[in-house]
Amino acid sequence: MSDAQQKDLPTPLLTYFPLHKQVKVFSTTRSGGVSKGCYSSFNINPYCGDEPKAIQSNRTALCTELQLSADRLLLPHQVHGVETRVIEKDFFSLSPSTQHLLLEGVDALITSVPQVCIGVSTADCIPVLLYDTKHHAIAAIHAGWRGTVQRIVQHTLSMMRQVYDTSAADVYACIGPGISLKNFEVGDEVFERFAKAGFPLSSISVKKTKWHLDLPECNRLQLIEEGVKAHHILQTDICTYDQIDQYFSARRLGVASGRIYNGILLNE
Repeated sequence: MSDAQQKDLPTPLLTYFPLHKQVKVFSTTRSGGVSKGCYSSFNINPYCGDEPKAIQSNRTALCTELQLSADRLLLPHQVHGVETRVIEKDFFSLSPSTQHLLLEGVDALITSVPQVCIGVSTADCIPVLLYDTKHHAIAAIHAGWRGTVQRIVQHTLSMMRQVYDTSAADVYACIGPGISLKNFEVGDEVFERFAKAGFPLSSISVKKTKWHLDLPECNRLQLIEEGVKAHHILQTDICTYDQIDQYFSARRLGVASGRIYNGILLNE
């Protein structure tokens, strides 16, 4: 892309979160892109039906904003599981097709490589972003209800312990924009999954006409259970369902709509 073309790109409007001075943590908003309709206007997720040209333009604009080369912005193809991928330096010497394969079916990324932005896509699901201050390692976790009930946050911290010798006491965590207790209505079958998984129902649910679950709290409790200090957990308290003008919500827009990109990268 020429310099003139880059100057014509819109500037994505990001919400930055003050997690720690050694990392940059953010979520994209719906503003500052070129996508249309329910993808309007900033979407970089290639798995939700948006136009490839719009996605590429938006990715380029985000990389420009973050001052990153295009191959240093990573986004897995999420499947609501607990698969966690470690990104090492040699990942970037692999062919694009091999890189794509390694990001397939993955719901969490971890890395200790500086100036690499790892992130996950959400549109009501809960993004959890972690920073190990001692070993300078980061994680980006996609925690929808299926990932949450499978305790993906705890799986990811376990992986960080194996790879980096991470201690939860050294971890700072950001719970990003997602659907709130007030708006996350579920059927009995989903409620029963959380009950069987051992979540403290009095803390994470309320019965109205149907059950409502508090996904941000479910993930906060996992962090606490693993040993992350409560005052190291940043809760953004942004409800994507309520703030539809700023953030994508699949429950409000349908699944054929844009996604928020929730990213974290180590500062040099």
